[in-house]
Amino acid sequence: MIMDRMFAGGDALPEEALPEAGPGQLNRRSFLLGSALGLGALSLTGCASSGGMSHAEAVRAYGPVADDKFPIAAVDISKVDPKYYRRTVRYPSKEAPGTIIIDPAKHYVYRIEGDGNATRYGANVGREGFLWSGEAYVGRKAEWPTWTPPKEMIARQPEAGKYAAGMPGGPDNPLGARTLYLYQDGKYTLYTIYSTRVARSIGTGVTSGCTGLLTQDMLDLYARTPVNTKVLVLPA
Repeated sequence: MIMDRMFAGGDALPEEALPEAGPGQLNRRSFLLGSALGLGALSLTGCASSGGMSHAEAVRAYGPVADDKFPIAAVDISKVDPKYYRRTVRYPSKEAPGTIIIDPAKHYVYRIEGDGNATRYGANVGREGFLWSGEAYVGRKAEWPTWTPPKEMIARQPEAGKYAAGMPGGPDNPLGARTLYLYQDGKYTLYTIYSTRVARSIGTGVTSGCTGLLTQDMLDLYARTPVNTKVLVLPA
């Protein structure tokens, strides 16, 4: 993960770095090509909202959370377009309930609920040149995970070298309160779905492949997502 300098000054936003592909390691091309068949099975139609949050509802939904380890601050919803608030939408799909679908073109993440419905979350996604698509699964989950910058990031931003051994979890950690790690064929793909405190990043392409949700949305998705959950990333 690397931090986007666009959100410097305490609001660090994680990005995925592209490592050199070596033995036993996935690269972006193998991840994309290995998933083509999985995407072919996806059948989706246009989505229609069943109603969104009012301002007052959003204030409550994105309010402060008393987490076991660290307090979670309220989201400044004035920095979030209301179309990205969490809501239930019509989303016909052949995928099983619980499946996660990431739509980077529209900056949304969907959790299939069944009966043609899905929970929809606003997201930040990969910036131009770092977009990818394919099929993966949640290989592991972590609460307040440690963040370790890859050597490629340290080479570009030497100030990150102080975290070469890992930055402990906490409110200032780029991965945030909860993270879902995406795997393919038993190997970590280097992509995650993580929680961001940078409200203004939602609806933008700013990462190097990771997908970020507002922390309160990530708490909701994380709690309902077991390991081995299928994840589909649509072409942008």
